[in-house]
Amino acid sequence: MKSAESVTDFYKRQSGLTNLDLPLNNTGIGHFNVFSRESCTVVSPYNRRDFYKTSLIIGRGKLYYADKWIQIDRPAMLFANPVVPYAWEPESSEQSGWYCVFTEEFIQHSERIESLKDSPLFKIGSNPIYFPDETQLAEISTIFQKMMVEMNSSYIHKDDMLRSYLHLLIHETMKSSPAASFGSYTNASTRVSGLFLELLERQFPINTLQLSLQLKSPADYAHALSVHINHLNRSVKETTGKTTSTHIANRVAQEAKALLLHTNWNVSDIAYSLGFEYPSYFTNFFKKQTGMSPNQVRSSTV
Repeated sequence: MKSAESVTDFYKRQSGLTNLDLPLNNTGIGHFNVFSRESCTVVSPYNRRDFYKTSLIIGRGKLYYADKWIQIDRPAMLFANPVVPYAWEPESSEQSGWYCVFTEEFIQHSERIESLKDSPLFKIGSNPIYFPDETQLAEISTIFQKMMVEMNSSYIHKDDMLRSYLHLLIHETMKSSPAASFGSYTNASTRVSGLFLELLERQFPINTLQLSLQLKSPADYAHALSVHINHLNRSVKETTGKTTSTHIANRVAQEAKALLLHTNWNVSDIAYSLGFEYPSYFTNFFKKQTGMSPNQVRSSTV
């Protein structure tokens, strides 16, 4: 599976840069940047990003999101979170507007928008598209323009200014109407199953004790992909011959074995990092999946 697109990957894709001298910390804590969409006619690949993205799309095209797609034929605001993959396919040569990209670190540095990932616009399972009216469109455009100006300023507190503009952008958009109708695919089961397997793989590897597994159950994945859990379970079983729970359990057991063999984390740390409430739950799960205890695997040379 492909890994999620990082901020570095994004800059390379946008400008063709191949060196490492990229503006990854141009605002200090975390990362934030804003761009014009003038002549933005390139297809955005279907992928998950490791950053948030907010776009004012002016121009015709299609947005592919989870198991849905939507026709964009009027100015629209897109709010993309770092979990669910999406793609943009322009259908007209005239594309304009603006977009900004920012990381979790940039968001968390401000208490004012610390819970952005839980907002109605960015949280997993929310509607990613809103259609502003003419008055809202003018206000949103002004906010983006102010962001562009502030990015080029030398004001010592410009990070705070940019966060404030982002905060205003979110609230101005929430006044507008969310998209009501999405199209569906004829091969929806295959697509949903593929998205689930891709999203499952992207939860790994677990490489730090500060981050634990976020999506643990079939319900979590159904919510992340904006599909009903029965639809997810049926699609995965129909396409792969295995249940959603089996896929999750197999992948968690695989990651657990890798952590036991290749890290010095104790069993409790591994259990918590993989989303188990108690180490004993993890031990029972691991024995059921592998026929061995965590300590037996750790002491083995296999």
